[in-house]
Amino acid sequence: MTDIHDVIIIGGGIASHTAALYTARASLKPVVIIATEPDQLSLTTLVENYPGFPEGIMGPDLVTNCKKQAEKFGASYVDGFADSFEIKKGYFEIGVGKKKFKSRTVIISTGASARKLGILGEDKYFGRGVSTCAICDSALYRNKVVVVVGGGDSAMEETLALYKFASKIYLIHRRDQFKASKIMQDRVLKLKDKVQIILNTTVTEVLGDGKFVTGVKIKNLVTDKEDTIKCDGMFLAVGHIPNTIIFKGKINLDDEGYIITDKLMRTNVPGVFAAGDVQDRIFKQAVTSAGSGCMAAIESEKFIENLKAGGKY
Repeated sequence: MTDIHDVIIIGGGIASHTAALYTARASLKPVVIIATEPDQLSLTTLVENYPGFPEGIMGPDLVTNCKKQAEKFGASYVDGFADSFEIKKGYFEIGVGKKKFKSRTVIISTGASARKLGILGEDKYFGRGVSTCAICDSALYRNKVVVVVGGGDSAMEETLALYKFASKIYLIHRRDQFKASKIMQDRVLKLKDKVQIILNTTVTEVLGDGKFVTGVKIKNLVTDKEDTIKCDGMFLAVGHIPNTIIFKGKINLDDEGYIITDKLMRTNVPGVFAAGDVQDRIFKQAVTSAGSGCMAAIESEKFIENLKAGGKY
């Protein structure tokens, strides 16, 4: 059993690093499997709503600082993509290519990837005008023109958040009616002074000057007419995809693929916990991810203490 770790954490975002910090301080020597693909926070520019930073902090700096803090207390990091997960008798096995890692407990914090449109310029200007979180970035667009893409409650929420700051908002949806709840639609439809709704239309390209977004190309799906909107930013509200494919059929997931946890971040599998956006389909904030990472870490410590006292899975 000497080659079995006490805790393995899967993921590279702030939930992972917070869990690593707490388990490291508990002398559990956590191993964090961190993929090369950047987490959502690392793709964000200025973060102004994380407590303790009155002047704000760049997203990548916040994540890097959290990682350094965890390493200071003994957390170790392995670069690689976790491509398999197996439940064994008395331990769990995570595959990273040809390597296998065994652990008594696992904290899953693989996050959720924002669904993108897959259009020209979208990746180039991501974090430089293209965003997936108005709550995070809306203050950066004070007196500026923005585009919101989507038709559900998330798109309405993004629009409402931006309304406080932007001078003009174009709300673009590919269908002829929104799928958002009536109450959310009503709130947005009242904001005619700033919000212009464009239905049956899709964004086909993000335009920029090489540094920041300067506009978007759009196409009407009924008439095929194309046009250009000058704007300073585009907010995507077309959903998220939780990174849970290797856990399907092994851990309980909801209809959208998010890991189901109780209020203590426990999954239906004893010894397996989840934290951050991979189990949070509502808030998706850095501070809530960090909080859930802390909770998962404390609960995993209790679980290991029970095992060492003679308890069972």
